[in-house]
Amino acid sequence: MSYSVQNIRNVCLLGHGGSGKTALTESLLYMTGAIDRMGKATDGNTVCDYDPEEIKRQISISTAVAPLEYKGCKINVLDAPGGFDFAGEVMEALTVADAAIIVCSAKDGISVGLEKAWKYCEERDMPRFIYISKTDEENSDYNATFDALRERFGNKIAPLVVPIWDENKRVTGLIDVLNKRAYEMQNGKRVEIEIPEGKDEVIAEFNDALKESVAETSEEFMDKFFSGEDFTYVEMIQGLRQGVRDLSLFPVFCGSAVNTMGSLMLMDHIVDLLPNPSEGNMRKGTAPDGTKEEFAVAPGGVPCAFVFKTVSDQYGKYSFVKVLSGSVTADTALVNARTGSAEKMGRLYMMRGKKAEEVKELSCGDIGAIGKMEKVKTGDTLCDARKVISLAPIPYAEPNYSVAIAPKTRGQEDKVAQGLNRMNEEDPSFHVVNNAETHQMVLYAAGDIQVDVLVSKLKSRFNVDTELKTPRVPYREKIRKTVSKQGRHKKQTGGAGQYGDCWLRVEPLIGSDGTSDGYEFVDEVVGGRIPRSLIPAVDKGVQETMKDGIIAGYPLTGIRVAVYDGSYHSVDSNEMAFRAAARIGLRKACADADPVVLEPIEEITVTIPESYAGAVMGDISASRGRVTGMETDERGDTVVIAQAPLAELTDYSTRLRSITRGTGDFTMKPAGYEQVPYDVQAKLVERYEEGRAK
Repeated sequence: MSYSVQNIRNVCLLGHGGSGKTALTESLLYMTGAIDRMGKATDGNTVCDYDPEEIKRQISISTAVAPLEYKGCKINVLDAPGGFDFAGEVMEALTVADAAIIVCSAKDGISVGLEKAWKYCEERDMPRFIYISKTDEENSDYNATFDALRERFGNKIAPLVVPIWDENKRVTGLIDVLNKRAYEMQNGKRVEIEIPEGKDEVIAEFNDALKESVAETSEEFMDKFFSGEDFTYVEMIQGLRQGVRDLSLFPVFCGSAVNTMGSLMLMDHIVDLLPNPSEGNMRKGTAPDGTKEEFAVAPGGVPCAFVFKTVSDQYGKYSFVKVLSGSVTADTALVNARTGSAEKMGRLYMMRGKKAEEVKELSCGDIGAIGKMEKVKTGDTLCDARKVISLAPIPYAEPNYSVAIAPKTRGQEDKVAQGLNRMNEEDPSFHVVNNAETHQMVLYAAGDIQVDVLVSKLKSRFNVDTELKTPRVPYREKIRKTVSKQGRHKKQTGGAGQYGDCWLRVEPLIGSDGTSDGYEFVDEVVGGRIPRSLIPAVDKGVQETMKDGIIAGYPLTGIRVAVYDGSYHSVDSNEMAFRAAARIGLRKACADADPVVLEPIEEITVTIPESYAGAVMGDISASRGRVTGMETDERGDTVVIAQAPLAELTDYSTRLRSITRGTGDFTMKPAGYEQVPYDVQAKLVERYEEGRAK
């Protein structure tokens, strides 16, 4: 069945891991008849957590789509993971959602995941509900949770549903504040009951507050409110809907997914209050000529769809799309804005978890999947040739947790690389780099849990065992003095001998930007002391030696080498001999040129709540770092700018998460090289000598 854009709701579930998002999705699906029984994460039979890794770990790892039909509307529920390591999946969901429901456990109150979800919504001006879950479980406290929300986010927090609890503070029913009606669940069905004694005043207070919020949405409503007239139900819905859209109102709901309490009321208000795709925020796009333009959802426009997720399994590849303009059928001709090539549509599907139901059409604003689009990647825009536009990419955070990965069995390096590349098509939030300097394959991810999942998938899907190591640090060496030395190579055997002789002057090379980097070779030989044909051999010998280093086995850099004298033999001198002579001369010169080891320095920008600033700066100092700046951003968070050695930052993402209880974020970029402390250099030299002795 095809739905008009006005009757579609794309809603993303956000919140801390374990807050009950997947359980809520099960409840919504069950209450609308999309499934005939509710699954549990502990049993591994939920619609959205279907991946073997999710079943094994009992957590959500990827965003799943769960469409349902309610009161003539299609609600596409996007169940996003709450784990910090899988924030890339959250970004994918937010890219195509028109509104969010932030799930908050009544047992845990305001969590870090809730704070992050709120921040994501604020950055996107996204309308949102708050749903307080697990209200009927032991140790839950709805009042404490609601009060904390009100204190944190202000009077814009407005309850549309409030609980009824017994003498043990256990929630037994719910009250619809807008309609002033009470309900409880009996044998899996919602049954209306009398409003309990003593609740009338509370309901009246909240209802009056809603009327005030409605009054503020228009001058007409404001005049009516102050004249003492009551709003009609239609006017209340109209005003509340406007308040949700302009972010002056954030409705709060509550319930229990386990017994489906509150699920119907939540869906009532999803339909009534949340925006449809045509009312959502406009996306920014780029035309082929580079001009920027706003892109609004348009049912009557030429076809255009955005690929926000890719899934590959044993049955094939699915490209998940949101149709942003027109409609898409199996024979629709579309162009990939990234490549410029025409894409042949595969079959179209409505996905509910892993279950695919073939459909003839995906209408404007709807979310579905296209099968077997082998050349299409996550983030691609598929559009009509008459209007080619590339929508803004998904804003994945830069992964900063790094590990070196290698197969346990030699010879399977290609298999590891191919497996990671395949998984990277599904999950672009991690990177893989083959570091030519350290000769390691380095995996950059959000954290250790994401790495663990990737390693597990390599084993289960690609049958390759891997091992993880701390990445090698790409140290370098340099000299600090100018020294001249002779390099002389003479070897006489029974036949032809080898003879090479050169005088080298080595000196530090300082670039125009003041940094010590690079290499320069200068030929100052006069009078034919060394034949011109053999000068390149000296250069080659120098560069070969530089690769191996002088004192600790790391590449030598920031050096100018001049060959200014030497001698040769008309018979025994050749390229090999002068290469050997150059190696000898360079090693002798550099040994006296005060060689030191350099280490890479990173600039880190850490964003944290002010309360953690002291602990973060203390950790930076303990990591041989230095704070270079500190400021406050527009949200009131503290931004610490610092520099620290890369060797101390390989696990910084997990350290920061521990220090700030998950509230901190950081970015990292190279800031050059600096000399290592003498004690660190001594250890590196010792390790190098031990390795050579073996």
